[in-house]
Amino acid sequence: MNMNNKVILVVLDGLNNQVARDCMGYLNGLLEQQRATFYTVQSELPSMSRPLYECILTGVRPVDSGIVSNQIVRRSHHESIFSLATSQGKTTAAAAYHWVSELYNRAPYEPIRDRFTHDTDLNIQHGCFYHWDNYPDEALFLDAEHLRQTHQPDFLLIHPMNIDDTGHKFGLDSRQYRNSARHADIIVSHYIDTWLQDGYQLIITSDHGMNNDLSHGGILPEERDVPFVVIGDAFSHQECRIKQTDICGNVCQLLGIQHEKDVTQGLLAV
Repeated sequence: MNMNNKVILVVLDGLNNQVARDCMGYLNGLLEQQRATFYTVQSELPSMSRPLYECILTGVRPVDSGIVSNQIVRRSHHESIFSLATSQGKTTAAAAYHWVSELYNRAPYEPIRDRFTHDTDLNIQHGCFYHWDNYPDEALFLDAEHLRQTHQPDFLLIHPMNIDDTGHKFGLDSRQYRNSARHADIIVSHYIDTWLQDGYQLIITSDHGMNNDLSHGGILPEERDVPFVVIGDAFSHQECRIKQTDICGNVCQLLGIQHEKDVTQGLLAV
């Protein structure tokens, strides 16, 4: 497969699969008009944030990566989308929670040094990182769009936190949690057409879901099942089974870079 696409990966932290299907009207509108395809992915274990950032971005399960809890503060030991892309001449950017900076750029995170990052020698060359769980999703998407328009990255990670933050305060079965998903859907709706017109292939997913104990980390379906939405002509839009460990390889395939990661057979257009 000869691909050389630009890719935006949106990770809506803490978004439960059923809530995405029930509450995100814009994404479901694209689905109804066959402009998007909605899959369900089961997160790896433990169903926690930092371990699953590493899983999504390297394709390595937490029990193999060693990033087994949110308290492991160190650089990743594995090749990531960022490291593979930059080593092959691609431009990378991220508007994301500071743990992503710690995994792929520098650890521990130092806000004054790392919050705004522009260094072509780093894995994430252009970054806007945040360290407040209630940092507004609107601001995060503005950060991301500034990075995109300024640097035209081949790979851009967008990672807002409000859905997860609301889930930890009110739980899965709360109007506040559902409304945070609806709000993220509205924000995303303001950008997708522009991204497509600029030639990006889009993946919208989550790291993990949420439970009624105001937490996540275990094996309950509501904690593990997350949405995986693809938009763009580089996808087959056919039925297939996507593993969370395939996301890294799928993005590398889209970018047209060499890698040894697992991919999902049938996800991408031939």
